[in-house]
Amino acid sequence: MASQRFQDLNVYRLSERLADLIWDIVQEWQPLARDTVGKQIIRSADSIGANIAEGSGRGSFQDNKRFVKIARASLYETQHWLRRAYVRKLLTEKDLEKTKSILDELAPKLNSYLNSIGKTNNQ
Repeated sequence: MASQRFQDLNVYRLSERLADLIWDIVQEWQPLARDTVGKQIIRSADSIGANIAEGSGRGSFQDNKRFVKIARASLYETQHWLRRAYVRKLLTEKDLEKTKSILDELAPKLNSYLNSIGKTNNQ
């Protein structure tokens, strides 16, 4: 079985959806919020997909696993910033529900992807 391109991975596409949604939300914030919480949450959300992509380009499944673990840490950081944004009334209930629906799908898929790396000879 041939290795899958990172762009074709469902977990990668979900990370893109989350990052794009967060970008759109943050664009509506006032300058102080955008320059503080906004920049942090955008960076952490973008880092999820970037690390999935980088890991898939590494030469070994051990390196791939290491980068997927970094992606998972970025996911947790994104969840932290979403909590801070909500408490600071930067997110609406609608924004929170949209991000939550992606997170509820992305988190377990990221863990499943991590567990699958190295299980075949082509990884």
